[in-house]
Amino acid sequence: MSTHTSEPRIEPATIEDMPQLVELLVALFSEEADFRPDKNKQEHGLRLILEQPNRGRIFVLRTDHMVIGMVNLLFTISTAEGGLVILMEDVIVHPQHRRMGYGGRLLQYAIDFAREKHFRRITLLTDKISAESQTFFAKHGFSFSSMIPMRLVFSEPS
Repeated sequence: MSTHTSEPRIEPATIEDMPQLVELLVALFSEEADFRPDKNKQEHGLRLILEQPNRGRIFVLRTDHMVIGMVNLLFTISTAEGGLVILMEDVIVHPQHRRMGYGGRLLQYAIDFAREKHFRRITLLTDKISAESQTFFAKHGFSFSSMIPMRLVFSEPS
Protein backbone atom coordinates (compact mmCIF):
# COMPACT_ATOMS: atom_id res chain seq x y z
CA MET A 1 0.00 0.00 0.00
CA SER A 2 1.36 3.40 -1.00
CA THR A 3 1.70 6.07 1.66
CA HIS A 4 2.14 9.07 -0.65
CA THR A 5 -0.73 11.45 -1.31
CA SER A 6 -2.42 11.02 -4.66
CA GLU A 7 -2.69 13.81 -7.19
CA PRO A 8 -5.41 16.25 -6.07
CA ARG A 9 -8.78 15.58 -7.69
CA ILE A 10 -11.83 17.76 -8.34
CA GLU A 11 -15.24 16.58 -7.20
CA PRO A 12 -18.50 17.94 -5.79
CA ALA A 13 -18.29 19.23 -2.23
CA THR A 14 -20.25 17.47 0.51
CA ILE A 15 -21.62 18.56 3.87
CA GLU A 16 -18.68 16.71 5.46
CA ASP A 17 -16.36 19.23 3.77
CA MET A 18 -18.03 22.12 5.60
CA PRO A 19 -15.31 22.90 8.19
CA GLN A 20 -12.60 23.05 5.51
CA LEU A 21 -14.79 25.08 3.14
CA VAL A 22 -15.50 27.60 5.89
CA GLU A 23 -11.76 27.94 6.59
CA LEU A 24 -11.06 28.56 2.89
CA LEU A 25 -13.76 31.26 2.80
CA VAL A 26 -12.41 32.90 5.95
CA ALA A 27 -8.99 33.06 4.25
CA LEU A 28 -10.54 34.47 1.06
CA PHE A 29 -12.64 37.10 2.80
CA SER A 30 -9.65 38.13 4.91
CA GLU A 31 -7.92 39.11 1.64
CA GLU A 32 -10.85 41.11 0.19
CA ALA A 33 -11.66 44.65 1.28
CA ASP A 34 -15.41 44.33 0.55
CA PHE A 35 -16.01 41.38 2.87
CA ARG A 36 -15.53 40.50 6.51
CA PRO A 37 -15.08 36.86 7.52
CA ASP A 38 -17.89 35.43 9.65
CA LYS A 39 -17.79 31.65 10.07
CA ASN A 40 -21.51 31.41 10.87
CA LYS A 41 -22.48 33.33 7.72
CA GLN A 42 -20.08 31.35 5.56
CA GLU A 43 -21.40 28.04 6.90
CA HIS A 44 -25.02 29.11 6.40
CA GLY A 45 -24.36 30.18 2.81
CA LEU A 46 -22.51 26.99 1.99
CA ARG A 47 -25.27 24.89 3.52
CA LEU A 48 -27.91 26.65 1.37
CA ILE A 49 -26.03 25.61 -1.77
CA LEU A 50 -25.01 22.10 -0.68
CA GLU A 51 -28.49 21.16 0.51
CA GLN A 52 -30.25 22.53 -2.60
CA PRO A 53 -28.26 21.61 -5.72
CA ASN A 54 -30.72 23.44 -7.98
CA ARG A 55 -29.20 26.67 -6.58
CA GLY A 56 -25.66 25.83 -7.60
CA ARG A 57 -22.64 23.60 -7.17
CA ILE A 58 -19.51 23.77 -5.12
CA PHE A 59 -16.56 21.86 -6.50
CA VAL A 60 -13.50 21.13 -4.41
CA LEU A 61 -9.95 20.22 -5.17
CA ARG A 62 -8.94 17.60 -2.63
CA THR A 63 -6.06 15.39 -1.72
CA ASP A 64 -6.56 12.20 0.27
CA HIS A 65 -6.40 14.27 3.44
CA MET A 66 -7.79 17.75 2.86
CA VAL A 67 -9.67 20.21 0.68
CA ILE A 68 -7.09 22.53 -0.87
CA GLY A 69 -9.33 24.60 -3.13
CA MET A 70 -12.89 25.37 -4.12
CA VAL A 71 -15.10 27.11 -6.66
CA ASN A 72 -18.72 28.07 -6.10
CA LEU A 73 -21.13 28.17 -9.07
CA LEU A 74 -24.53 29.77 -8.51
CA PHE A 75 -27.30 29.24 -11.07
CA THR A 76 -29.64 31.95 -12.27
CA ILE A 77 -31.52 32.98 -15.43
CA SER A 78 -30.52 35.75 -17.80
CA THR A 79 -33.19 37.34 -19.95
CA ALA A 80 -30.37 38.91 -22.02
CA GLU A 81 -28.96 35.45 -22.77
CA GLY A 82 -32.36 33.73 -22.85
CA GLY A 83 -31.31 30.93 -20.56
CA LEU A 84 -29.42 29.69 -17.55
CA VAL A 85 -26.21 31.43 -16.51
CA ILE A 86 -23.69 31.03 -13.72
CA LEU A 87 -22.42 33.51 -11.18
CA MET A 88 -19.02 32.17 -10.16
CA GLU A 89 -17.83 33.03 -6.67
CA ASP A 90 -15.27 31.89 -4.15
CA VAL A 91 -12.48 30.69 -6.41
CA ILE A 92 -9.74 29.96 -3.89
CA VAL A 93 -6.78 27.67 -3.41
CA HIS A 94 -5.23 27.21 0.02
CA PRO A 95 -2.23 29.59 0.34
CA GLN A 96 0.23 26.69 0.79
CA HIS A 97 -0.89 25.16 -2.52
CA ARG A 98 -0.85 28.22 -4.78
CA ARG A 99 1.29 28.60 -7.89
CA MET A 100 0.99 24.89 -8.70
CA GLY A 101 -1.68 25.16 -11.40
CA TYR A 102 -4.54 24.13 -9.11
CA GLY A 103 -6.51 27.36 -9.54
CA GLY A 104 -6.38 26.91 -13.30
CA ARG A 105 -7.56 23.32 -12.98
CA LEU A 106 -10.50 24.36 -10.80
CA LEU A 107 -11.43 27.17 -13.16
CA GLN A 108 -11.22 24.93 -16.24
CA TYR A 109 -13.37 22.34 -14.48
CA ALA A 110 -16.02 25.02 -13.81
CA ILE A 111 -15.90 26.17 -17.45
CA ASP A 112 -16.20 22.60 -18.73
CA PHE A 113 -19.13 21.95 -16.36
CA ALA A 114 -20.91 25.10 -17.62
CA ARG A 115 -20.41 24.13 -21.27
CA GLU A 116 -21.50 20.53 -20.71
CA LYS A 117 -24.68 21.68 -18.97
CA HIS A 118 -25.38 24.30 -21.68
CA PHE A 119 -25.16 27.39 -19.49
CA ARG A 120 -24.97 30.56 -21.60
CA ARG A 121 -22.47 32.61 -19.59
CA ILE A 122 -20.27 32.67 -16.50
CA THR A 123 -19.99 35.99 -14.68
CA LEU A 124 -17.58 36.64 -11.86
CA LEU A 125 -16.43 39.50 -9.69
CA THR A 126 -12.75 39.87 -8.96
CA ASP A 127 -10.88 42.45 -6.91
CA LYS A 128 -10.42 45.72 -8.76
CA ILE A 129 -7.06 46.24 -7.05
CA SER A 130 -5.72 42.76 -7.81
CA ALA A 131 -4.01 42.79 -11.20
CA GLU A 132 -2.87 39.23 -10.48
CA SER A 133 -6.48 37.98 -10.18
CA GLN A 134 -7.55 39.87 -13.29
CA THR A 135 -4.63 38.42 -15.27
CA PHE A 136 -5.45 34.91 -14.03
CA PHE A 137 -9.08 35.09 -15.20
CA ALA A 138 -8.15 36.79 -18.51
CA LYS A 139 -5.68 33.97 -19.19
CA HIS A 140 -8.65 31.58 -18.99
CA GLY A 141 -10.81 33.49 -21.46
CA PHE A 142 -12.67 35.95 -19.25
CA SER A 143 -12.91 39.54 -20.42
CA PHE A 144 -13.96 42.81 -18.85
CA SER A 145 -17.58 43.88 -19.18
CA SER A 146 -18.73 47.44 -19.68
CA MET A 147 -21.16 46.73 -16.82
CA ILE A 148 -20.00 47.69 -13.34
CA PRO A 149 -21.15 46.04 -10.15
CA MET A 150 -23.31 47.93 -7.70
CA ARG A 151 -24.88 46.49 -4.61
CA LEU A 152 -27.26 47.15 -1.80
CA VAL A 153 -26.34 45.30 1.36
CA PHE A 154 -28.99 44.80 4.01
CA SER A 155 -27.84 44.72 7.59
CA GLU A 156 -29.07 41.89 9.74
CA PRO A 157 -31.95 42.65 12.10
CA SER A 158 -30.80 43.21 15.65
